[in-house]
Amino acid sequence: MKILAIVGSTRSEEKSGVNTLVRRVAEGTGMECEIVSLRGKKIHGCIACMGCVHDNVCVVDDDMKGLREKIVEADAYIIGAPNFYTGMNAISHAFMERWYQFRHRTADTLWGKLAVAVGVGGGTGEPVVNEIEKFMLYNFIETVEKVHGQGAASCFTCGYGESCGVGVPRMMFGEDVKITEEIIPGVHKQPELLERATQAGRNLAKRLTEGHDRKAVAMKVQEVMMAKFKEST
Repeated sequence: MKILAIVGSTRSEEKSGVNTLVRRVAEGTGMECEIVSLRGKKIHGCIACMGCVHDNVCVVDDDMKGLREKIVEADAYIIGAPNFYTGMNAISHAFMERWYQFRHRTADTLWGKLAVAVGVGGGTGEPVVNEIEKFMLYNFIETVEKVHGQGAASCFTCGYGESCGVGVPRMMFGEDVKITEEIIPGVHKQPELLERATQAGRNLAKRLTEGHDRKAVAMKVQEVMMAKFKEST
């Protein structure tokens, strides 16, 4: 079994809460897991050219080309992204948009696979994991766990966090806030969150190794997706 883990944060590895949680989930699986960071990669959003409709291979020439086979070969995914404006950051969203290439002509390349969604935000990462789950649904992939938490908003390190009237530090701690290392949120300061991430990895591994039936999973997720589609029409 192979797991592909994607770190959608563009922060450096040591500063990224997304990276920390994705790696925790990956370690929790105890399985072969390749971790890929989108930091520094050039990945455009889907341009709706329909160049992939005949063979389910995207024709846009960028770093997504090198990731396609990794996506195809993986049995499961750990997808993590930061919360930007109550949604995924741009490169993570572009990465997920490009999974459109797998959906044509009843292509079942990804059907029935499993995923864990990870999200981190200055307030919460919940909108991110819900968005990742939505993309998984469109590809008939089951999101078995969603791990989200609070990290350090950029306001804590921008240099104006103590004086900015709309900055997160003042929103959280009041007008007289003094930014110190102790008050800056971080996923590494939350043992329960780290344990949830580890447990999510264990649960993913359990699902993969205890009679994982891709056809049954795909049928179940299809039912959920079609129900949501009918509700929206």
